[in-house]
Amino acid sequence: MSNLTYTVIFYLFAAITVFSAAFVVFSRNVIYSAFSLLFTFFGVAALYVYLSADFIAVTQVVVYVGGILVLLLFGVMFTKSIMNTDLKSDVLHIVPGTLIVAGIIGALLYTFYTTHGWMPSETQLHGSVVERIGFETMSHYVLPFEMVSILLLAALIGAAFLARFDKPDNKKS
Repeated sequence: MSNLTYTVIFYLFAAITVFSAAFVVFSRNVIYSAFSLLFTFFGVAALYVYLSADFIAVTQVVVYVGGILVLLLFGVMFTKSIMNTDLKSDVLHIVPGTLIVAGIIGALLYTFYTTHGWMPSETQLHGSVVERIGFETMSHYVLPFEMVSILLLAALIGAAFLARFDKPDNKKS
């Protein structure tokens, strides 16, 4: 395929990602926001595939679409009162500080884009990226990996403790 085709595909997926993310933020209906978040996650995964980061793309789909988004949709759909209410938000009110921060970020991005050569490298990766990630995780980074797993286990136990129905302070004497 030609460079023009790659460019068009990139801008298509970038537009899908940006417009669906904007719909997540500006939508007043929680269900519509959650479903447009699905397109945002898939758009980001497609951009990862475009960048030849296949492992990160699959992880994006499995973790965010398969786990977090499904959990969010079930939580929203099982909540009776949230289905019939519209969110009242003042997101469209732009404060001057927001415009200043957006201008500074835009100026920085423009400076970085114009002062550096952003051409892709001619060096190609060899071997399996997944194999290298697994080797690094289980050899050099095994202690941080285990520390994160213990932290997530503690967070899960804390969430289960907070969500239980028979809290000691709610019992009637």
